[in-house]
Amino acid sequence: MFDMTAAIHGISLPDNRLEEDIRHKIDFKTKPLGSLGMMEELAIKMALIQGKLCPEINRKSMLVFAGDHGIASEGVSAFPSEVTPQMVLNFLHGGAAINVLCRHYQIDMSVVDMGVNYDFEDHEGLINGKIRKGTRNFLKENAMTPEEARSAVEKGMEIFNGQKAMPDITGVGEMGIGNSTSAAAIISAATGLPPEEITGRGTGLDDRQLKNKIEIIKQALMLRKPGKNDGMDILQKVGGFEIAGIAGAVLAASAAKVPVVLDGLISTAGGLIAFLIKPEVRGYIFSGHKSVEPGQKAALEMMNLRPVVDLNLRLGEGTGAAVTISIIQASCKILCEMSSFDDAGVTNKD
Repeated sequence: MFDMTAAIHGISLPDNRLEEDIRHKIDFKTKPLGSLGMMEELAIKMALIQGKLCPEINRKSMLVFAGDHGIASEGVSAFPSEVTPQMVLNFLHGGAAINVLCRHYQIDMSVVDMGVNYDFEDHEGLINGKIRKGTRNFLKENAMTPEEARSAVEKGMEIFNGQKAMPDITGVGEMGIGNSTSAAAIISAATGLPPEEITGRGTGLDDRQLKNKIEIIKQALMLRKPGKNDGMDILQKVGGFEIAGIAGAVLAASAAKVPVVLDGLISTAGGLIAFLIKPEVRGYIFSGHKSVEPGQKAALEMMNLRPVVDLNLRLGEGTGAAVTISIIQASCKILCEMSSFDDAGVTNKD
């Protein structure tokens, strides 16, 4: 039987004993000091995670977690809930943006049904992790029972560990109408910042709809009273099953010492839940892209992370994570393949 507690207990920060040697290696490449900017820091973090001077990325995976949300019945999304299963089917048929990017970057992609309100037929690209057909409306009651919340996190861990081969890096994406409301509630609860500062327009709300969304989150947090530092309590009261699956995948990846790339607001909320459960996971997390949603910044500041790219993305699905995986892979190649001043016979400035 899977032991979630033991797996989480085993997570520790990457060993930093090689850091001086890694920095020396990249500092003496044929370039001005620090001139490759963030790519240098990405390579250093990858080397520390893998515990070697020459980090490699060969197998890349993308897990796209999907789930429906009871809170969607409060009019917090510009799209109806039936879009969730429709988009999952689009993923399975290879027609979404994340499919295109994963094909382009040669990333193995799987879709995980954590709680979609639909019965899918078997498909080789679909993993059945369904806990329930959607969370409950957290304005009226807790989104999940404690047992459901734990089962969802455990399922996310099992799904990460159950991939055909252990990846060298994995991305996490999502799909779920109403999930930006859940993510905003999670981040507001965890950071203590008011919903007005956290909540964005999601799928494209107008001013009136945004005001309604903020008021609903305010009321729900007052009614549910999630514990600020208790990731599982926050998840149970205002979370989503796909967010729980992402949290589980982050925990399992960290336990296996595999780097994991978050996408935008929703996957960052999942990463934040994992961080609240076990803060050491931040040593294995990369933030894929800067979201236009304001809540992401607050969550990343809490985890002391900064996004790799800013492409004005707001799609989700794992799209920003896919782009960032390619940049991290390129950064590793710089560390491993670029000549040093001595190797190339180039005179250093000193």
